[in-house]
Amino acid sequence: MDLAVLWLGLLLPVVTALDFRYHHQEEMEAFLKSVAQNYSSITHLHSIGKSVKGRNLWVLVVGQSPKEHRVGIPEFKYVANMHGDETVGRELLLHLIDYLVRSHGNDADITHLINSTRIHIMPSMNPDGFEAVKKPDCYYSNGRENFNNYDLNRNFPDAFESNNVSKQPETLAVMKWLKTETFVLSANLHGGALVASYPFDNGVQATGTLLSRSLTPDDDVFQHLAYTYASRNPNMTKGDQCKNKRHFPNGIINGYSWYPLQGGMQDYNYIWAQCFEITLELSCCKYPREEKLPLFWSDNRASLIEYIRQVHLGIKGQVFDQSGNPLPNVIVEVQDRKHICPFRTNKLGEYYLLLLPGSYVINVTVPGHDPHLTKLTIPRKSQTFSALKQDFHLPLRGRLDPMLVSEPSCPTIPLYKLRPNRSAATKPSLFLFFVILWNVFFK
Repeated sequence: MDLAVLWLGLLLPVVTALDFRYHHQEEMEAFLKSVAQNYSSITHLHSIGKSVKGRNLWVLVVGQSPKEHRVGIPEFKYVANMHGDETVGRELLLHLIDYLVRSHGNDADITHLINSTRIHIMPSMNPDGFEAVKKPDCYYSNGRENFNNYDLNRNFPDAFESNNVSKQPETLAVMKWLKTETFVLSANLHGGALVASYPFDNGVQATGTLLSRSLTPDDDVFQHLAYTYASRNPNMTKGDQCKNKRHFPNGIINGYSWYPLQGGMQDYNYIWAQCFEITLELSCCKYPREEKLPLFWSDNRASLIEYIRQVHLGIKGQVFDQSGNPLPNVIVEVQDRKHICPFRTNKLGEYYLLLLPGSYVINVTVPGHDPHLTKLTIPRKSQTFSALKQDFHLPLRGRLDPMLVSEPSCPTIPLYKLRPNRSAATKPSLFLFFVILWNVFFK
């Protein structure tokens, strides 16, 4: 019996437990490569590009099919450390990787999550910034920006106003990455506050800015996503744990309502990549002492796992023609929540719509054809926690015009400037004016 146990132990992957301290680029790379080697059946390590100084932007994929997308398996991602001096998220994602691979095969819930989801984890989007921090500070360090001194969370195309700043290598790498995968849900991890912030970060009157907010067509889902994370973090959910910071009811806030932000990553994900993304501010101090890292892991572990599960909300499926061929570039949206850049099927004819339980009318439209409307009811989540599967078979024959089903062109310009203003004509409040001034000069 003892020999059998010893033999089994030799067969299992052996990776030294990850310690709670800050891991610089070489140490982080060594850990990621070790995980990829020892858990090769469920992980895949690759670089999506390089930073200004040539450091790899590593992504570790965890899933049953880590190297390629499988129909019906949603794509999820976490991105941390886009501000180099905001460090807690970087270490949390390394510990999340460690926890996932060690739990696979030992914990039934984690095993099911990994087998039903393809999870992409980028511990650092700004490795140059992290390495540039010489004197860690709770409020600001010179590593916030990338090596070219650009704030990466102000560097993406903006749907509300022109953002003509020079696009940085890290930003371009993420934009290219978003085109290679059908991401459904995401979160980017920051520090300096304790709150889950949801889109929009910028806005126009049509999205509610005259009411000191900017709401997406999926505001109910975004509030649910933010609350799902915050409610499982014992300090975030209190909403007032950081000194001299605003109170956040239930630990969540609409991004624009907090402070307007141009060129942010979460708005870009939602508008141009069909990916629901929120921003997680995880620590009052941007670069806390290492000895506090175990407490941050304890506070965030349940939230990190439960948030991944939300990728299975709503409905998913494929759109086929009459002969059973999958149709790409077909618009699939809820009838009363149209997106400024319509959500479309991928090259495999797949769609994913994050929706809360309820009844909806789904509009399926092939460019150049009449819409196909279907009423669906999404039940309360079951114990398996899987999206409702609904395929659509359209009465179309023969080859479609290749121009109609080619890659959709939704230009990266201020799309909302092209849309008629449908909001009430009210004047902005003086309070909002001072809120904006406060965040410009003191945030």
